[in-house]
Amino acid sequence: VSGVVLSDDITVATRLSQGCSPVGPVHSITDAQRNIVLKLDGRPALDVLKEDVGEKLARDMPRLGATVFAGLPVAGTDTGDYLVRNLVGIDAARGLVAIGDEAEEGGELMFCRRDNASAVEDLRGMLDSIKEGLYTKPRGALYFSCLGRGANLFGPESEELKIIQAGLGDLPLVGFFGNGEISHNRLYGYTGVLTLFA
Repeated sequence: VSGVVLSDDITVATRLSQGCSPVGPVHSITDAQRNIVLKLDGRPALDVLKEDVGEKLARDMPRLGATVFAGLPVAGTDTGDYLVRNLVGIDAARGLVAIGDEAEEGGELMFCRRDNASAVEDLRGMLDSIKEGLYTKPRGALYFSCLGRGANLFGPESEELKIIQAGLGDLPLVGFFGNGEISHNRLYGYTGVLTLFA
């Protein structure tokens, strides 16, 4: 167990960068059982998924399963925030999609895709936003990135860390890769969470 205590004269700013971007509109979950989505917008969930991702990817189920995810919009936020969850199963015969979280009837779901260009753009936007949130020069930073990012999303040359270094300048930075990132009391996936101390 590790921890840190900060005095009240330390300013802290935290931001999150998504690693997946929506590939279609937000859908209403109209029928679900536990983590199985039966219907979206009154239609079989798999039909909606295939429509959102396009015909080519819809025909390649192994690739679809590795690159497409469920996005669950966070209620009560005005930032378009969403939690990304894995697709854990597809039943083609019954048109069902199972996700790595509870699917609640009346809730919302959108399909997302891991995409380097979108992840880089979102990371740079997050860096701009976090710097605007501080009134003094930061003295240090913590960065927690999902294992699904890193070399899988940004390539083997640590492009993710290079973008952060370029955005923050010469600043002490520590962090690690994890399998789930916590921000605003929520468990995220495929994100990077950055905290600056000033």
